[in-house]
Amino acid sequence: MRVEAEPVRSILFVCTGNICRSPTAEGVFRALAAEAGLLDGLRVDSCGLTSFHVGEPPSRPAIEHAAKRGYDLAALRARAFAPADFERFDLLLAMDDGHYAQLARRASAEARRKVAFFLDAAPDAPRRDVPDPYYGGAAEYELALDLIEAGCRGWIERLRAA
Repeated sequence: MRVEAEPVRSILFVCTGNICRSPTAEGVFRALAAEAGLLDGLRVDSCGLTSFHVGEPPSRPAIEHAAKRGYDLAALRARAFAPADFERFDLLLAMDDGHYAQLARRASAEARRKVAFFLDAAPDAPRRDVPDPYYGGAAEYELALDLIEAGCRGWIERLRAA
């Protein structure tokens, strides 16, 4: 994985529409990285593999549940993945198997080394994917946040160790 081979200066969190999981991961990561003193010089962004929600803020429940834990997602806006993202980012983190497969299909052999599962950095997580809370209720958003916090902490530790 690239994070162990070269310093990571840019991270892209990727999900389906960029209104729940990936913007939450972006917001949580920014907050935790700033707290750890790692945010300076690090570019952090998120996107969706579809363009359905381009320009929209994260879903209202994503904003509200994140805010309860002290994370501010309100200023984020959805954007669609672009092929140039493989060049712009050192690490592309897929929130689930489907996102990983789509990124791997779109990537060159060299760029494929930059793609990883978000929860790879949280080996104690009870699952490999961050489930999409969009059609669920509060419990689904809380589960997604629990997993996202675990994944972000894991990636911060990997960055700190690199």
